Formats: sequence, C-alpha cells, structure tokens
Amino acid sequence: MDNLAKQLREDAANIDAEISVELDSRILASLHNVTPESAKPRPRVVLSPSFWWASSLTGVAAALGVIAIINLDRPGSPPLQVQEPVAHFVVPELDLEVEAAMLTSPLAEELARLQADLRRAEAAVRDDVRIDF
Repeated sequence: MDNLAKQLREDAANIDAEISVELDSRILASLHNVTPESAKPRPRVVLSPSFWWASSLTGVAAALGVIAIINLDRPGSPPLQVQEPVAHFVVPELDLEVEAAMLTSPLAEELARLQADLRRAEAAVRDDVRIDF
C-alpha cells in the first residue's frame, strides 16, 4: 500500500496543468461573490408555566391510559408450575491423549511470509485492474 501511495504522490507532482486567464478570473469572481449568510437571531418564544404543566399532565395521562388498556386485555396470570427435578446423566470419562502444539517456525518468519503473500496479492490485484499512471 505504501508503494501505491508513493506512486500517487509522484504522479500528482508530475501533473502540469495550465489554467486559462478566463477560468482563473471566473473562479476568483465566484469566490468573491459568495458571502456568508448573516446569522439572524431567532425570536425566542416564551411559553407560560401553564403550558408546561398542561403538556406534562397530558403525557402522564396518556401513559396511564396505555398501561390501563394493556392490563385490561391481559388474562389472569397463569398458575405457577412446579418443575420435576431433572434426572442426572452420567458422562463417561474419556481417555484423551493431550499433546502440546509444537510451532514449526518462529512467529517472525511466519509474519514475513504473510506479508510477502499480501504483497503478491496486491500485485495480482493491480495487474487485474491494470491501473496505469
């Protein structure tokens, strides 16, 4: 990935584009004609305390109404069922032969191999996509 970034930087540095005087003047005119919109303070709406109380009580009444409707439609609670004790199963002991895993190579070598595989995969993808700069 570092090579791709390096190549992109080099290619960007090699770009030599000339901007016509007309285009440059149009860009400058566009930039100078744009002015930020002035921030107009919003008029503050002051609500009376009675409005706050009315909205709070309405919310509480609505919540209590929903709870009451839900509880009215619910049938009586089912009787508690006593579960019978679960039978205990006997698990036979298994004779396992446990061996420690032996690493065939140090982890640093494995990491180097993985990085090389990633580089080869990146090159294959570049060849398939055929990005030419």
